Amino acid sequence: MDQKACELELAKTLAQQSIFERVFEQGLWSSRLIVILAVVFGLFSSVLLFIAGSAEILGSFHEAISLSTFHVDYTALLSGIIGGVDLYLIGMVLLIFSFGMYELAISKIDVARCSESYHSLLEIENLDDLKNKIIKVIIMVLIVSFFQRVLMMKITSSTDMLFMAVSICVICIGVYFLQQHKKE
Repeated sequence: MDQKACELELAKTLAQQSIFERVFEQGLWSSRLIVILAVVFGLFSSVLLFIAGSAEILGSFHEAISLSTFHVDYTALLSGIIGGVDLYLIGMVLLIFSFGMYELAISKIDVARCSESYHSLLEIENLDDLKNKIIKVIIMVLIVSFFQRVLMMKITSSTDMLFMAVSICVICIGVYFLQQHKKE
């Protein structure tokens, strides 16, 4: 429906409505602005997670590299870097959530729509699109967290090695099926 037709329809409806109904509907429609709280705090949390991820990586460099003995603890270094990436991914979940909630409840982000990267990152038309994007990033967070745990795991028996191999195989199968579902 174009803007003029919508305004004409609204004028007809307003003439038929009582004042109470009109005020109530206006208040109800305005209540969607409460979503601004979720957007602002989601963005704030995202920024904090990006800072924390950067601190995690810098801290792992500091811990892993001992300049006095010229020794590098690669396991600690890799674990810290993966921990930082994990925090970055969770920050991305909150960023996508904030953008999606704003676009769904408040207004389309015009600046983003003019950007070349809009279609790949923020194309959110409904709650299902938002949910699917967030689920994909959460799955990546879980995979990265699993990888970090595997690095820190002390393998003491062949059973530990078997369980680790089975776990990695299950994750690979899950990612394969996610990709197949994405193609359909």
